Amino acid sequence: VQLQASGGGLVQAGGSLRLSCTASGRTFSSFGMGWFRQAPGKEREFVATISRNGGSKYWSASVQGRFTIFRDNAKNTVYLQMNSLRPEDTAVYYCAAGAFGGTYYYTGAAEYDYWGQETQVTVSS
Repeated sequence: VQLQASGGGLVQAGGSLRLSCTASGRTFSSFGMGWFRQAPGKEREFVATISRNGGSKYWSASVQGRFTIFRDNAKNTVYLQMNSLRPEDTAVYYCAAGAFGGTYYYTGAAEYDYWGQETQVTVSS
């Protein structure tokens, strides 16, 4: 499956962005989806994940209450709605797809089979 991420940009602290990740090549609804990010000089970290049917979701503690993940299987797209952005959210963001069953989701990058290209999010103070 090919993943195309978009929606990154420059925003002031407290602002919002919505990232999108559109899949092609295979049945999107067969995959659990995740978002990860990597800030300069830091390791890649988990942000949010959603099961293939959208029924289960999980967020990292650092974004819980501010970020929301949801998907539209009819559009082959997963979204990351980011509100109340902080300078520490500045990073390159990646979407990823994993062949998870049913309502399962995973927070480990190694569990994902396919990765999209990065999209840059920069939050100014």
